[in-house]
Amino acid sequence: MNADRATKRARLLRILDDRGADALVLTSAASLAWYLDGARIHVSVAADPIVAMRVTRDGDELVLSSNERPRLLAEELPSGLTLREYDWYEPAPSLDGLPESAVAAELRAARRVLLPGELGRYRALCAEAAAVVTDALLACAPEWTERRLAAHVAGELVARGAEPLVILVAGDSRARYPHPAPTDAPLGSGAMLVVCARRDGLIVNLTRSVAFAEPDAAARDRQRRILDVEAAAFDAMRPGVPLREILEAIARAYPAAGFDTDQWRRHHQGGAAGYAGRDPRATPFVEDAIASGQAFSWNPWVPGAKVEDTVLLAGRDEHQTVEPLTADARWPTIDVGGRARPVTLLR
Repeated sequence: MNADRATKRARLLRILDDRGADALVLTSAASLAWYLDGARIHVSVAADPIVAMRVTRDGDELVLSSNERPRLLAEELPSGLTLREYDWYEPAPSLDGLPESAVAAELRAARRVLLPGELGRYRALCAEAAAVVTDALLACAPEWTERRLAAHVAGELVARGAEPLVILVAGDSRARYPHPAPTDAPLGSGAMLVVCARRDGLIVNLTRSVAFAEPDAAARDRQRRILDVEAAAFDAMRPGVPLREILEAIARAYPAAGFDTDQWRRHHQGGAAGYAGRDPRATPFVEDAIASGQAFSWNPWVPGAKVEDTVLLAGRDEHQTVEPLTADARWPTIDVGGRARPVTLLR
Protein backbone atom coordinates (compact mmCIF):
# COMPACT_ATOMS: atom_id res chain seq x y z
CA MET A 1 0.00 0.00 0.00
CA ASN A 2 1.45 3.39 -0.99
CA ALA A 3 1.99 6.16 1.54
CA ASP A 4 -1.07 8.17 0.46
CA ARG A 5 -3.40 5.19 0.72
CA ALA A 6 -1.98 4.22 4.10
CA THR A 7 -2.75 7.74 5.34
CA LYS A 8 -6.27 7.57 3.94
CA ARG A 9 -6.90 4.21 5.57
CA ALA A 10 -5.68 5.55 8.90
CA ARG A 11 -8.14 8.45 8.58
CA LEU A 12 -11.02 6.04 7.98
CA LEU A 13 -10.04 3.83 10.91
CA ARG A 14 -10.07 6.93 13.07
CA ILE A 15 -13.69 7.50 12.04
CA LEU A 16 -14.49 3.90 13.06
CA ASP A 17 -12.83 4.46 16.43
CA ASP A 18 -14.61 7.75 17.01
CA ARG A 19 -17.97 6.16 16.18
CA GLY A 20 -17.30 2.87 17.97
CA ALA A 21 -18.13 1.01 14.76
CA ASP A 22 -16.70 -2.12 13.17
CA ALA A 23 -17.12 -1.21 9.48
CA LEU A 24 -17.66 1.72 7.16
CA VAL A 25 -19.34 1.34 3.76
CA LEU A 26 -18.23 3.70 0.96
CA THR A 27 -20.65 4.12 -1.94
CA SER A 28 -20.24 7.64 -3.37
CA ALA A 29 -18.10 8.57 -6.36
CA ALA A 30 -16.18 11.14 -4.29
CA SER A 31 -15.26 8.80 -1.42
CA LEU A 32 -14.49 5.78 -3.61
CA ALA A 33 -12.35 7.71 -6.09
CA TRP A 34 -10.49 9.31 -3.18
CA TYR A 35 -9.84 6.03 -1.38
CA LEU A 36 -8.95 4.12 -4.56
CA ASP A 37 -6.44 6.71 -5.81
CA GLY A 38 -8.63 8.00 -8.62
CA ALA A 39 -9.77 4.66 -10.03
CA ARG A 40 -12.51 4.99 -12.64
CA ILE A 41 -15.18 3.09 -10.77
CA HIS A 42 -18.03 4.01 -13.12
CA VAL A 43 -19.30 3.28 -16.60
CA SER A 44 -21.63 6.24 -17.11
CA VAL A 45 -20.25 9.47 -15.68
CA ALA A 46 -23.82 10.36 -14.72
CA ALA A 47 -24.52 7.10 -12.86
CA ASP A 48 -23.61 5.79 -9.43
CA PRO A 49 -20.30 3.92 -9.01
CA ILE A 50 -20.30 0.27 -10.07
CA VAL A 51 -18.53 -0.84 -6.88
CA ALA A 52 -18.90 -0.44 -3.12
CA MET A 53 -16.23 -0.69 -0.43
CA ARG A 54 -16.39 -2.07 3.09
CA VAL A 55 -13.57 -0.82 5.31
CA THR A 56 -12.79 -2.63 8.56
CA ARG A 57 -9.82 -2.85 10.87
CA ASP A 58 -8.97 -6.19 9.26
CA GLY A 59 -8.85 -4.89 5.69
CA ASP A 60 -10.72 -3.51 2.70
CA GLU A 61 -13.35 -5.48 0.78
CA LEU A 62 -14.50 -4.29 -2.63
CA VAL A 63 -17.85 -5.53 -3.93
CA LEU A 64 -18.29 -5.60 -7.72
CA SER A 65 -20.11 -7.51 -10.41
CA SER A 66 -18.16 -10.28 -12.14
CA ASN A 67 -18.43 -8.70 -15.61
CA GLU A 68 -16.61 -5.57 -14.36
CA ARG A 69 -13.82 -7.42 -12.60
CA PRO A 70 -11.35 -7.92 -15.51
CA ARG A 71 -11.07 -4.25 -16.48
CA LEU A 72 -11.08 -2.90 -12.95
CA LEU A 73 -8.50 -5.38 -11.74
CA ALA A 74 -6.22 -4.90 -14.74
CA GLU A 75 -6.48 -1.14 -15.17
CA GLU A 76 -7.94 0.65 -12.18
CA LEU A 77 -7.75 -0.93 -8.75
CA PRO A 78 -4.83 -0.62 -6.34
CA SER A 79 -3.38 -3.75 -4.79
CA GLY A 80 -4.27 -5.12 -1.36
CA LEU A 81 -8.04 -5.32 -1.80
CA THR A 82 -10.23 -8.33 -1.11
CA LEU A 83 -12.79 -8.72 -3.90
CA ARG A 84 -16.33 -10.01 -3.47
CA GLU A 85 -18.08 -10.70 -6.77
CA TYR A 86 -21.68 -11.16 -7.75
CA ASP A 87 -23.33 -11.81 -11.12
CA TRP A 88 -24.50 -8.71 -12.97
CA TYR A 89 -28.10 -9.94 -13.10
CA GLU A 90 -28.26 -10.39 -9.32
CA PRO A 91 -28.91 -7.67 -6.75
CA ALA A 92 -25.73 -6.26 -5.24
CA PRO A 93 -25.12 -7.76 -1.80
CA SER A 94 -25.93 -5.55 1.15
CA LEU A 95 -22.97 -4.52 3.28
CA ASP A 96 -23.03 -4.16 7.04
CA GLY A 97 -21.45 -1.07 8.52
CA LEU A 98 -21.79 2.67 8.92
CA PRO A 99 -23.33 4.14 5.75
CA GLU A 100 -21.75 7.22 4.25
CA SER A 101 -24.79 9.28 5.13
CA ALA A 102 -24.05 8.77 8.84
CA VAL A 103 -20.53 10.20 8.57
CA ALA A 104 -20.70 12.54 5.57
CA ALA A 105 -18.99 15.45 7.34
CA GLU A 106 -16.24 13.19 8.71
CA LEU A 107 -15.56 11.79 5.23
CA ARG A 108 -15.33 15.29 3.75
CA ALA A 109 -12.83 16.17 6.46
CA ALA A 110 -10.86 12.99 5.72
CA ARG A 111 -10.36 13.94 2.07
CA ARG A 112 -10.06 17.68 2.74
CA VAL A 113 -6.25 18.04 2.75
CA LEU A 114 -4.66 16.82 -0.48
CA LEU A 115 -1.80 14.35 -0.03
CA PRO A 116 1.40 14.61 -2.11
CA GLY A 117 0.36 12.13 -4.81
CA GLU A 118 -3.09 13.68 -5.09
CA LEU A 119 -1.74 17.21 -5.30
CA GLY A 120 0.67 16.25 -8.07
CA ARG A 121 -2.16 14.74 -10.10
CA TYR A 122 -4.41 17.72 -9.42
CA ARG A 123 -1.78 20.26 -10.45
CA ALA A 124 -1.28 18.42 -13.75
CA LEU A 125 -5.01 18.25 -14.47
CA CYS A 126 -5.59 21.91 -13.63
CA ALA A 127 -2.69 23.09 -15.80
CA GLU A 128 -3.84 20.99 -18.76
CA ALA A 129 -7.46 22.09 -18.45
CA ALA A 130 -6.39 25.73 -18.33
CA ALA A 131 -4.29 25.21 -21.48
CA VAL A 132 -7.22 23.55 -23.26
CA VAL A 133 -9.47 26.50 -22.44
CA THR A 134 -6.89 29.04 -23.57
CA ASP A 135 -6.28 27.16 -26.83
CA ALA A 136 -10.02 26.93 -27.51
CA LEU A 137 -10.68 30.61 -26.92
CA LEU A 138 -7.71 31.54 -29.10
CA ALA A 139 -9.08 29.31 -31.88
CA CYS A 140 -12.81 30.11 -31.84
CA ALA A 141 -14.46 32.72 -34.05
CA PRO A 142 -17.61 34.86 -33.82
CA GLU A 143 -19.50 32.58 -36.23
CA TRP A 144 -18.83 29.46 -34.16
CA THR A 145 -21.88 28.20 -32.36
CA GLU A 146 -21.85 27.57 -28.63
CA ARG A 147 -22.10 23.85 -29.33
CA ARG A 148 -19.10 23.91 -31.64
CA LEU A 149 -16.97 25.53 -28.96
CA ALA A 150 -18.24 23.04 -26.36
CA ALA A 151 -17.50 20.10 -28.67
CA HIS A 152 -14.00 21.39 -29.36
CA VAL A 153 -13.23 21.68 -25.66
CA ALA A 154 -14.76 18.29 -24.84
CA GLY A 155 -12.63 16.56 -27.46
CA GLU A 156 -9.43 18.15 -26.21
CA LEU A 157 -10.19 17.17 -22.62
CA VAL A 158 -10.95 13.56 -23.56
CA ALA A 159 -7.71 13.42 -25.55
CA ARG A 160 -5.90 14.22 -22.30
CA GLY A 161 -7.66 11.48 -20.36
CA ALA A 162 -10.13 13.78 -18.63
CA GLU A 163 -13.90 13.36 -18.48
CA PRO A 164 -15.91 16.51 -19.28
CA LEU A 165 -18.54 16.78 -16.54
CA VAL A 166 -19.77 20.30 -17.29
CA ILE A 167 -19.16 22.45 -20.37
CA LEU A 168 -21.20 25.64 -20.52
CA VAL A 169 -20.98 28.30 -23.22
CA ALA A 170 -22.71 31.67 -23.41
CA GLY A 171 -22.38 33.72 -26.57
CA ASP A 172 -23.21 37.40 -26.46
CA SER A 173 -26.97 36.73 -26.69
CA ARG A 174 -27.01 34.53 -23.56
CA ALA A 175 -24.67 36.28 -21.13
CA ARG A 176 -27.52 36.72 -18.65
CA TYR A 177 -27.46 33.05 -17.63
CA PRO A 178 -25.13 31.71 -14.90
CA HIS A 179 -25.38 28.13 -16.25
CA PRO A 180 -25.71 28.48 -20.04
CA ALA A 181 -26.02 24.99 -21.52
CA PRO A 182 -24.65 25.28 -25.09
CA THR A 183 -27.07 25.97 -27.94
CA ASP A 184 -26.82 26.63 -31.68
CA ALA A 185 -26.54 30.37 -31.01
CA PRO A 186 -23.40 31.97 -32.49
CA LEU A 187 -20.76 33.34 -30.16
CA GLY A 188 -21.15 36.77 -31.72
CA SER A 189 -19.09 39.51 -30.08
CA GLY A 190 -17.77 37.25 -27.33
CA ALA A 191 -18.32 34.24 -25.11
CA MET A 192 -18.02 32.85 -21.61
CA LEU A 193 -16.76 29.26 -21.28
CA VAL A 194 -17.21 27.19 -18.11
CA VAL A 195 -15.41 23.84 -17.73
CA CYS A 196 -15.55 21.14 -15.06
CA ALA A 197 -13.55 18.00 -15.86
CA ARG A 198 -12.47 14.91 -13.92
CA ARG A 199 -9.29 12.86 -14.06
CA ASP A 200 -7.92 10.52 -11.40
CA GLY A 201 -11.14 11.21 -9.54
CA LEU A 202 -10.27 14.88 -9.08
CA ILE A 203 -12.42 17.65 -10.56
CA VAL A 204 -11.13 20.92 -11.97
CA ASN A 205 -13.36 24.00 -12.34
CA LEU A 206 -12.64 27.17 -14.28
CA THR A 207 -14.34 29.94 -16.26
CA ARG A 208 -12.86 32.22 -18.92
CA SER A 209 -14.26 34.83 -21.31
CA VAL A 210 -13.24 36.02 -24.76
CA ALA A 211 -14.22 39.19 -26.66
CA PHE A 212 -13.85 39.79 -30.40
CA ALA A 213 -14.16 43.54 -30.00
CA GLU A 214 -13.07 45.94 -27.29
CA PRO A 215 -15.59 45.70 -24.40
CA ASP A 216 -17.31 48.94 -23.52
CA ALA A 217 -16.54 50.81 -20.31
CA ALA A 218 -19.50 49.28 -18.45
CA ALA A 219 -18.38 45.73 -19.27
CA ARG A 220 -14.80 46.44 -18.20
CA ASP A 221 -16.02 48.00 -14.97
CA ARG A 222 -18.33 45.06 -14.24
CA GLN A 223 -15.50 42.60 -14.80
CA ARG A 224 -13.16 44.54 -12.53
CA ARG A 225 -15.71 44.70 -9.73
CA ILE A 226 -16.52 40.98 -9.83
CA LEU A 227 -12.83 40.35 -9.16
CA ASP A 228 -13.17 42.45 -6.00
CA VAL A 229 -15.90 40.07 -4.84
CA GLU A 230 -13.62 37.10 -5.45
CA ALA A 231 -10.80 38.86 -3.59
CA ALA A 232 -13.03 39.07 -0.51
CA ALA A 233 -13.35 35.27 -0.57
CA PHE A 234 -9.61 34.80 -0.89
CA ASP A 235 -8.89 37.28 1.90
CA ALA A 236 -11.27 35.43 4.24
CA MET A 237 -9.67 32.02 3.69
CA ARG A 238 -7.79 30.92 6.81
CA PRO A 239 -7.42 27.45 8.33
CA GLY A 240 -10.23 26.74 10.76
CA VAL A 241 -12.66 29.26 9.27
CA PRO A 242 -16.06 27.69 8.44
CA LEU A 243 -17.05 27.68 4.78
CA ARG A 244 -20.20 29.61 5.65
CA GLU A 245 -18.05 32.54 6.80
CA ILE A 246 -16.40 32.71 3.38
CA LEU A 247 -19.89 32.88 1.87
CA GLU A 248 -20.74 35.68 4.31
CA ALA A 249 -17.66 37.60 3.15
CA ILE A 250 -18.74 37.15 -0.47
CA ALA A 251 -22.27 38.32 0.34
CA ARG A 252 -20.90 41.50 1.94
CA ALA A 253 -18.55 42.08 -0.98
CA TYR A 254 -21.27 42.31 -3.62
CA PRO A 255 -22.80 45.59 -2.36
CA ALA A 256 -19.33 46.87 -1.43
CA ALA A 257 -18.38 46.40 -5.09
CA GLY A 258 -21.50 48.19 -6.29
CA PHE A 259 -23.71 45.17 -7.00
CA ASP A 260 -27.11 44.35 -5.53
CA THR A 261 -27.16 43.26 -1.90
CA ASP A 262 -29.00 40.05 -2.81
CA GLN A 263 -26.74 39.10 -5.71
CA TRP A 264 -25.19 36.23 -3.76
CA ARG A 265 -28.64 34.59 -3.62
CA ARG A 266 -28.98 34.48 -7.42
CA HIS A 267 -26.30 31.85 -8.00
CA HIS A 268 -24.22 29.56 -5.83
CA GLN A 269 -20.82 31.04 -5.01
CA GLY A 270 -18.66 27.88 -4.98
CA GLY A 271 -16.91 26.12 -2.15
CA ALA A 272 -14.34 23.43 -1.48
CA ALA A 273 -13.06 21.42 -4.46
CA GLY A 274 -11.42 18.06 -5.05
CA TYR A 275 -13.27 14.78 -5.55
CA ALA A 276 -16.64 16.47 -6.02
CA GLY A 277 -17.50 19.55 -8.04
CA ARG A 278 -17.89 21.27 -4.67
CA ASP A 279 -17.01 19.29 -1.57
CA PRO A 280 -19.16 20.83 -0.20
CA ARG A 281 -20.77 23.88 -1.72
CA ALA A 282 -20.73 26.83 0.68
CA THR A 283 -24.18 27.64 2.08
CA PRO A 284 -25.27 29.56 5.19
CA PHE A 285 -25.74 26.20 6.94
CA VAL A 286 -22.42 24.44 6.19
CA GLU A 287 -20.15 24.17 9.21
CA ASP A 288 -17.16 22.48 7.50
CA ALA A 289 -13.95 24.28 8.43
CA ILE A 290 -11.29 24.91 5.79
CA ALA A 291 -7.70 23.71 6.02
CA SER A 292 -4.29 24.50 4.60
CA GLY A 293 -3.61 22.12 1.73
CA GLN A 294 -7.25 22.17 0.62
CA ALA A 295 -8.54 23.17 -2.84
CA PHE A 296 -11.39 25.58 -3.56
CA SER A 297 -13.36 26.95 -6.48
CA TRP A 298 -15.24 30.21 -5.86
CA ASN A 299 -17.39 31.58 -8.67
CA PRO A 300 -18.86 35.05 -8.09
CA TRP A 301 -21.24 35.97 -10.91
CA VAL A 302 -23.39 38.78 -12.20
CA PRO A 303 -24.99 38.86 -15.66
CA GLY A 304 -22.12 39.49 -18.05
CA ALA A 305 -19.26 38.84 -15.62
CA LYS A 306 -17.95 35.78 -13.81
CA VAL A 307 -14.66 34.56 -12.38
CA GLU A 308 -13.74 30.99 -11.42
CA ASP A 309 -10.46 29.21 -10.80
CA THR A 310 -9.45 26.12 -8.90
CA VAL A 311 -7.06 27.32 -6.19
CA LEU A 312 -5.06 25.84 -3.33
CA LEU A 313 -4.82 27.30 0.16
CA ALA A 314 -1.18 26.69 1.06
CA GLY A 315 1.38 27.72 3.63
CA ARG A 316 2.03 27.44 7.35
CA ASP A 317 0.70 29.30 10.38
CA GLU A 318 0.09 32.96 9.50
CA HIS A 319 1.75 32.66 6.10
CA GLN A 320 -1.15 31.37 4.01
CA THR A 321 -1.28 31.92 0.27
CA VAL A 322 -3.94 31.34 -2.36
CA GLU A 323 -2.33 29.57 -5.32
CA PRO A 324 -4.30 29.39 -8.59
CA LEU A 325 -3.92 25.88 -9.99
CA THR A 326 -5.73 26.71 -13.25
CA ALA A 327 -3.37 29.52 -14.27
CA ASP A 328 -2.04 29.73 -17.84
CA ALA A 329 0.81 32.15 -18.46
CA ARG A 330 -0.71 33.06 -21.83
CA TRP A 331 -3.92 34.39 -20.29
CA PRO A 332 -4.20 38.15 -19.60
CA THR A 333 -4.38 39.13 -15.94
CA ILE A 334 -4.51 42.20 -13.74
CA ASP A 335 -3.38 42.68 -10.16
CA VAL A 336 -6.19 42.44 -7.61
CA GLY A 337 -5.11 42.62 -3.99
CA GLY A 338 -1.60 41.43 -4.86
CA ARG A 339 -2.83 38.47 -6.91
CA ALA A 340 -2.80 38.01 -10.69
CA ARG A 341 -6.44 37.47 -11.70
CA PRO A 342 -7.86 36.68 -15.16
CA VAL A 343 -9.65 39.20 -17.31
CA THR A 344 -11.41 38.87 -20.67
CA LEU A 345 -9.16 37.79 -23.53
CA LEU A 346 -9.39 40.39 -26.30
CA ARG A 347 -9.00 38.88 -29.75
